[in-house]
Amino acid sequence: MTNKVMRPEYLACPIRQVVSRFGDKWSLLVLYTLYDKGKGNPLRYSDIKDEMLDCSPKMLSATLKNLEKIDLVSRKVFAEVPPRVEYSLTERGQSLMPSIISLMTWARNNFDIAASKLK
Repeated sequence: MTNKVMRPEYLACPIRQVVSRFGDKWSLLVLYTLYDKGKGNPLRYSDIKDEMLDCSPKMLSATLKNLEKIDLVSRKVFAEVPPRVEYSLTERGQSLMPSIISLMTWARNNFDIAASKLK
């Protein structure tokens, strides 16, 4: 095995930054759920979970924590019993939505074609 030195511009690559921060299986789905179902209003954890039936509670919690950590999602806890927690997109998260919607539009226009070629 050789020791390769990574150039700083390689590590600073915008695509690498996106993938490393929120390129996992669930982050884009959570962001889109907050955007589409929230319509500018906060959503409770259960509202998000209801939209993402194939995501485990543990994974959803971890994804929300990561998105909060990178300032794409805001979490607000209310001092109630039982505790109420609401999630919403931050301004930074909102600024990402046109790109996510554009990517979704591209996928709708191209994945049916790609799937037919796999048969």
